[in-house]
Amino acid sequence: MNSCQSLGVGLAGFGTVGAGVWSALRTHAPLVAERSGGRIELTVTRILVRDPAKPRNLPSPPSAELLTTDWRELVDDPSVDIVVELIGGTTTAFDIVAAALKARKPVVTGNKALLAERGAELFDLSRRHETPIHFEAAVAGGIPIIRALQESFIGNRILSITGIINGTSNYILDRMTDAGITFEAALAEAQALGYAEADPSLDVDGRDAAHKALLLATLAYGFPIDPSQIDVNGIQQVKPSDIRFAKSLGYVVKLLAVIREHPDGAVEVRVQPSFIARSNILASVHGVFNAVAVVGDGVGESVFYGHGAGAHPTASSVVADLAEAARALRCPSGHRGFLPYRSNGRVLPAGDTSTASYVRFDVTDRPGVMAEVAQVLARHGIGISGTHSPVNPQNPDADFVDMIFLLHTCPLGVLRKALEEIEALDCINSTPVVFRIESLG
Repeated sequence: MNSCQSLGVGLAGFGTVGAGVWSALRTHAPLVAERSGGRIELTVTRILVRDPAKPRNLPSPPSAELLTTDWRELVDDPSVDIVVELIGGTTTAFDIVAAALKARKPVVTGNKALLAERGAELFDLSRRHETPIHFEAAVAGGIPIIRALQESFIGNRILSITGIINGTSNYILDRMTDAGITFEAALAEAQALGYAEADPSLDVDGRDAAHKALLLATLAYGFPIDPSQIDVNGIQQVKPSDIRFAKSLGYVVKLLAVIREHPDGAVEVRVQPSFIARSNILASVHGVFNAVAVVGDGVGESVFYGHGAGAHPTASSVVADLAEAARALRCPSGHRGFLPYRSNGRVLPAGDTSTASYVRFDVTDRPGVMAEVAQVLARHGIGISGTHSPVNPQNPDADFVDMIFLLHTCPLGVLRKALEEIEALDCINSTPVVFRIESLG
């Protein structure tokens, strides 16, 4: 570490967020120094880029001397005290973070995929080299949910975490709700506005939210979680008719991450489109905003709301982590990042999780179809609270229709077995679509 008052920052990645961090440090460096008692001055001393000749549309772009295309040069640079990884992915990003930890240089990252898929290896390196990883920016952009779970709730047993943590999916569902348009039309809008990537699969199939849910669950319960243990479903199959029907019952449809500890200590972690009551605070989260509701046994429910992505909100979280890393370097007091604090724990299998459900069947319209489906459900002990078969006003005489069943609470595994049997009926034309109906506190 440099002995002067200035600490050097190596930015690995200079895309939207990297440029936001550069601008934030240039704008707010004096403020950060003042708020830390004048002891911390953060200066970017090296930047990893793909193309040094690329024009940088910034009021004060970095000089050519700061740029490098070799990540090893950045990590090894003696002027770099803290490494910020913002390139994304899980290969080169892993190499950068691992090398920085081995060099005992604290790491700040917003890479939720890296931590979700290879976090166990990196946290082990962090422990062995007594060098922290900070990752506030990896979940919910500018919302300080990571720090809250690590510090503010340290005296609470976390009972549950429920969140809308993917802004792209939330925007799409919002537009489908407000404008009555299809998933495809809402997705095209999101792409035109820059809210969705050209390949939106990571967002709309639920994987991005699952990565974030894994990190939140690891923070709350302290043990590493394999991504394959998380039940994940996306929003591609949501239809305007689903949203209309939800609205008629007093619900809205949201892509929800649910994390919950059960009395036996098992932890439920899942992501799926869900019906939530219109009166619930999460139902009022619109557009690309995120929200996370945390329930602790002491504090009760706390809700965190704000921008879940974007250059400035995410850069704000990165700068906060940089300040924390700098404080630890200036005043060493042991490992200040996150480390899993339990060697093992149990994730509740998806089949053992229970909620009420909304199920949509694509059926051949003929007498007796509803009775056939109901008989299978009854054999599996699944109660029916309501049925509906809406008529398509554009084609009221269609031979194929959607049939909706509202089902009482039952284990998902039981429901899936019943649906496998139902799907084999000759009146069923495609795989049934299931939405959870959540009972949120």
